[in-house]
Amino acid sequence: MAESPIPVMRKILAPIHPDGHKFVIIAALAFVLGFFIWAPLGWILLLLTIAIALFFRDPERTTPESEGTVVAPADGLVVVIDRATPPPELGIEEEMQRVGIFLSLLDCHVNRTPVTGTVKRIEYQLGRFLSANNPDAGRDNERNSLLLEDKNGAQTVCVQIAGKLARRIVSSVEEGERLLVGERIGLIRFGSRVDVYFGDDVRIRVGLEQRVIGGETILADSQAHELLNFTTR
Repeated sequence: MAESPIPVMRKILAPIHPDGHKFVIIAALAFVLGFFIWAPLGWILLLLTIAIALFFRDPERTTPESEGTVVAPADGLVVVIDRATPPPELGIEEEMQRVGIFLSLLDCHVNRTPVTGTVKRIEYQLGRFLSANNPDAGRDNERNSLLLEDKNGAQTVCVQIAGKLARRIVSSVEEGERLLVGERIGLIRFGSRVDVYFGDDVRIRVGLEQRVIGGETILADSQAHELLNFTTR
């Protein structure tokens, strides 16, 4: 069944993340100037302005809420499902389940917290800028790691990873802050990846090459959990 035009328009006309305002304004001024210089250049810059506005779109999302549910922190393609140790700077030595999501330039780049919990630790690590879908990107690339802990003490790690084109990871949360699942935690500019690490008490519900929607798609959940509630964020 075709998607209703109203939700489609809401996605296209979504608000722009505050971090993108300056880029859109600069591009808009450039395309106006371009029309005075050479009309074809103006049209090219207009398309570029639209593309930048779409890149920084920040739509509302309907987030499932239930204890034991891990929600996708970003839009994109699942490129990693395995077991791995979280980034060493967090001091967690045991392996956890991991799901990695690759964000193309066409995906919304606003990131969201995968679970409800308190931010116990934030660590920014300088590194390389390998392509974000490279298997070594999660270990070698520049990244920002968040350690979240729920009311039962269960830990979840969310890692924002810079990609080949990404040169800026924006974080909008602080240590000690309590977050609800689906809340915005920042964004990564221009191609990237987000990895989520979580315990064995939940079962992974997505597959490789599956497209997911940040704040909406359930990555993993307990096999017997309460009825889901949904909140728009």
